[in-house]
Amino acid sequence: MPFTPNNDVPQLDGKVILVTGGNSGLGKAAVMEFCRHQPAQVWLAARSLDKAQAAADEIKHQLPHAPIKVLQVDLSSFDSVKTATKEYMSSSSRLDILMLNAGVMATPPAQTTDGYELQFGTNHMGHALLTKLLLPVLEQTAQGGDVRVVSVSSHGHFYAPAEGFQFDTLKTPGDTLTAFQRYGQSKLANILWARHLAALYPSFTVASVHPGVVKTNLLSGATNAPLIFRAVFGAAHVLGLKSSVENGVKNQLWAAVSKDVESGEYYEPVGAGSLASAHGKDDKLAKEIWKWTENELREHVAL
Repeated sequence: MPFTPNNDVPQLDGKVILVTGGNSGLGKAAVMEFCRHQPAQVWLAARSLDKAQAAADEIKHQLPHAPIKVLQVDLSSFDSVKTATKEYMSSSSRLDILMLNAGVMATPPAQTTDGYELQFGTNHMGHALLTKLLLPVLEQTAQGGDVRVVSVSSHGHFYAPAEGFQFDTLKTPGDTLTAFQRYGQSKLANILWARHLAALYPSFTVASVHPGVVKTNLLSGATNAPLIFRAVFGAAHVLGLKSSVENGVKNQLWAAVSKDVESGEYYEPVGAGSLASAHGKDDKLAKEIWKWTENELREHVAL
């Protein structure tokens, strides 16, 4: 559907927003666009504090009054997520839009500091813990406001294993799976976790989104991507089939503000629903990955 951020993102007076992976690509573009619409505050979260500050400074060069605060958070480390959440909650009493944007793709087999397969741990577990720890402020904000949680997933969830998840790989380097099976598993988790979050918290509007094939630096970290995939991506770039960041960010901005969002749905650009895989619409599997995740996070939820 047509969506022009300059016209279709409303004034955001009084709203507080947090964007992970806000130092580059789609996250940075989202922070920039939000700042054009006068929010009270936008938290730009990134793994590197220096890169977060550099991005904030660049945005402020174009928008001198951009109300940006930087936040260091490494989603592959639960300790980092917990520290970042404490910092946020010590400074802000509301959160209107939580954009779970950061991610890695097609990395070699590896594990996070907490023992999860790297892509699953970063793309899913880190964001799940961040959201869980922020639930009190989200619920408080929802009492009188429109709370949005936007999970940036991918059409790549179609590459997940045939059964959806191979649970016995989630706390291993994942070397029994291909790089894109590991990626697909993490992106399917994003979709199903958001779907179940929406069911449990009807006062929120929750959506997962695919931004499209976008010219970002995500592929630069995809060192385990098959050569054919890298060749296809390169050809898409040469042929002009890859979207600009300014276009790619539209779907997640739409999900953050549109009144047409159906909570729990997965959307492809822009605002096109009902396009998830069969696994991505499976409520039983959503409950299963939610329960598994909750069990893993239980010991980490006490701030």
